[in-house]
Amino acid sequence: MLSLQSVLKARQSVGEVAIRTSLMPSTSLSTETRAVRLKLETLQPTGSFKIRGATNAIANLTAEGAKRGVVCASTGNHGRALTYAAKARGVRTTVCMSELVPENKVAAIRDLGAEVRIVGQSQDDAQLEVNRLVAEEGMIEIPPFDHQDVITGQGTIGLEIVEDWPEVDTVLVPLSGGGLIAGIALAIKSVCFDIKVIGVSMQRGAAMKESLQRGYPVEVTEEPSLADSLGGGIGLKNQFTFDIAQELIDDVILLDEGQIADGMRHLYRKEGIVAEGAAAVGVSVLLGELSEQLGENVAVVVSGRNVDMPLFEEVMKGALPFGK
Repeated sequence: MLSLQSVLKARQSVGEVAIRTSLMPSTSLSTETRAVRLKLETLQPTGSFKIRGATNAIANLTAEGAKRGVVCASTGNHGRALTYAAKARGVRTTVCMSELVPENKVAAIRDLGAEVRIVGQSQDDAQLEVNRLVAEEGMIEIPPFDHQDVITGQGTIGLEIVEDWPEVDTVLVPLSGGGLIAGIALAIKSVCFDIKVIGVSMQRGAAMKESLQRGYPVEVTEEPSLADSLGGGIGLKNQFTFDIAQELIDDVILLDEGQIADGMRHLYRKEGIVAEGAAAVGVSVLLGELSEQLGENVAVVVSGRNVDMPLFEEVMKGALPFGK
């Protein structure tokens, strides 16, 4: 069962590898009528929140499962986190990725010791290779989001937010396949259902947003984006995150490339934080007109720092590498 109790249980295994990150007040984003705090998952050992779910999933592997090795499809951060957590337990890892994943994220995973397989032009293509490895070689799949241990591991972020800031009334969360927001919403809504949990994604291939509008999981076409970590579908056979999103997410906001770039620039220039595009989307919302719809005490999950540095430097100079 996915519940507050399962998130509380995950806290122990997560805490053995991940850190309890800062919920930092933001003077640059706060106003006379609104307080803003940044949940800095950029400080995690692997540079993103993904270490939480991956650590929890590896901790819950049976001895037999650990011998068989683990495999996943990833846009970068999950594969890096899974490899890091698995290495600590001596578990073999294979990460399948599409050709759209930035080279810096591929290299970081290889450097940790995983076998990386580059397959096709989408997460769906990479997932086909995962399916083959599970069927033919008996590996254990630990997907990036639609997995109970992954969801509850990410949910520890929600626990930390409400514990550190009981007055919080709105939480902005990057949204892709839904593992992060499902865990956070599960934890937060179990404590106080009135706290709004809002997902933020890019306009280019927002699979969860499209699925929620249709009422069932759908496939979308992936396109290059500054928020590359938010790419990919939610799986047509989605078991957990879609249902939780339907029940617990209060809203989903989509951003164009210019807005995402603005968020990245603001975090760096005003807060001294290097963040990838996917991590900056909550800040982007606060910089735009939709910020008027938010509450008085807003927590923003800044989900990761694993950005391609030449790309980051281009954005800081005012470029939009993938257009508007």
